Amino acid sequence: MSWFTLERGGVTLRGRDQGAGLPVVFQHGLGGDEAQIAEVFPDGDGYRRLTLECRGKGRSSPDDVEHYSIATFAQDVLAFADWRGVERFVVGGISMGAAIALRIAARHPERVIAMVLARPAWLWHAAPVNMRPYAEVAAHLRNPDARRACADFEASDTAHRLAREAPGNLDAMRKFLAVEDRQALATLLSAIAGDGPGVSEAEARRVAVPTLVLGTGLDLAHPLTYAQTLAATVPGARLVEITPKATDAARHAAEFRAALSAFLSAVANAKGPLS
Repeated sequence: MSWFTLERGGVTLRGRDQGAGLPVVFQHGLGGDEAQIAEVFPDGDGYRRLTLECRGKGRSSPDDVEHYSIATFAQDVLAFADWRGVERFVVGGISMGAAIALRIAARHPERVIAMVLARPAWLWHAAPVNMRPYAEVAAHLRNPDARRACADFEASDTAHRLAREAPGNLDAMRKFLAVEDRQALATLLSAIAGDGPGVSEAEARRVAVPTLVLGTGLDLAHPLTYAQTLAATVPGARLVEITPKATDAARHAAEFRAALSAFLSAVANAKGPLS
């Protein structure tokens, strides 16, 4: 397993390029990094996985707010693939990573042979209502009194609703509030919460590659209805509903890995487009 460093516009980006076989560019979510992908990606031979840690996440350096966008992240991913000599690939991701994948597939169809959208957090519009908790947490992170910020969030209607309906999302928000570099994370969260993939429904209907969509319940940040809508919109897409992380994290990871493994195996073995 190898890490590589890519310099773009004065920003240092770190990415993983490992394995051999079918190239799969797979991106993490807003709350994750490369480790999030490693946890659910199929083990064994047959796949070359590339994951670039986005600006401000993991081992990649932070950037100015105007460069925090799904469009910029998608260009970074393409630059990483170019640098590693990967012309065509399966593109996929979790949450924000799914938005990046959809943008690449819609805007650069010549690069993509299949697509995976896991726990999507956007459809066609920027700043969807399910992203508001991220914006709220960003506002709390700007409070210089970290203890007070956490207390205010815990007392909020958002925290109470997440506790009732999506405890996994509540855990994620608490992790955000516990970081050391609070201002940098606040900038990233608020920018991405107000953004979107910039792909219209009509553009999504023109994506003509085999597509797997993974969705779960008990997740207000990644509504199952979004996964269902994307599966119904992208031609030939298949929806697989897996166990929510909040219910059983180990089972969630196992089902994610199994569904992804079956899909990638079919892509690798197909002589033509999959139905």
